[in-house]
Amino acid sequence: LTTINEQCISNNAFFVCRYELKSGDIILADEKHKPIYDELVENFKVDFIAGGATQNAIRVAQWMLLSEKATAFIGCVGKDKYSEELQRCCEQDGVETYYLETEEAPTGTCAVLVYEKERTLIANLGAANLYKHAHTQSAEMQQVIAKAQVYYCAGFPLSTPEGKETMLSMCKHAAEHNKPFCLNLSAPFLIQFFWEKLQEVLFHADYLFGNESEAAEFSKKQGWECDLPEVALRIAAMAKTSGSRCRTVIITQGAEKTVVARNGEVTLYPVLKLEKEHIVDTNGAGDAFVGGFLARMTQGFPIEECVRAGHYAARIIIQQSGVSLPPSPDIA
Repeated sequence: LTTINEQCISNNAFFVCRYELKSGDIILADEKHKPIYDELVENFKVDFIAGGATQNAIRVAQWMLLSEKATAFIGCVGKDKYSEELQRCCEQDGVETYYLETEEAPTGTCAVLVYEKERTLIANLGAANLYKHAHTQSAEMQQVIAKAQVYYCAGFPLSTPEGKETMLSMCKHAAEHNKPFCLNLSAPFLIQFFWEKLQEVLFHADYLFGNESEAAEFSKKQGWECDLPEVALRIAAMAKTSGSRCRTVIITQGAEKTVVARNGEVTLYPVLKLEKEHIVDTNGAGDAFVGGFLARMTQGFPIEECVRAGHYAARIIIQQSGVSLPPSPDIA
């Protein structure tokens, strides 16, 4: 997704009324909302930020790694000006992109209106829903996939027509070559409505990320009546395809302790306190955590350092507007 960020208070109050929005809404655009993207770009000074859950995590990992083109992202865009902006933003961040272009839908966009620190998000997923598995199977993409050492995907592709098939091909490649595959639960609705698909992909996941609400929904779906650490332990103990490494489950809880379950043990990692006046925007904090974690994981650091890096990245991002990155990380 291309995120279009507009922060003028008077303008945003106007848009909230004009498009019948509620301040703080996070919605999918319907027909009446679709003119908002061009209207913002044509009439106001806006910031373009490369977005989308997986792409955000990859951008943060790239930032943390301090090595140009250490990461790559595969997705689907339309043939339009927003795909050009998306490409430009990712190139600036050092991420290699391999987009499938489609004429069936426009590039996914998300309009972000900031009004008195409250954000209203209007997302038009567009081409992001139309990725074709055949693209993954092309010779070029097979080379990209073969070069990768770690694979990560949010859970959202499970809601698209060919998402599960694409994810499973990545999973199987990872297992066959003894490389870690990482998955994110991403949202409670995926557990509610795409449970069977989620189970198929989870079977291959070496690392599973989620937050407390997603973990609670998972527990409810399984009929478990237990606390969060026990939920993490039970998920970690579920069957998986590769026996070369245990499954690690990481559950974040905002400012509360992060829960990590692996090898039959649970560890709680405190989060450094950040004063409320320094918090600008908590959207994207979970993606940033994953990015920081993955960056350290690919470098061979122990789990406690991966969590620390995740906490650091999330702490930085919530002090920015959107998932916008400072020039370089400052972490020992």
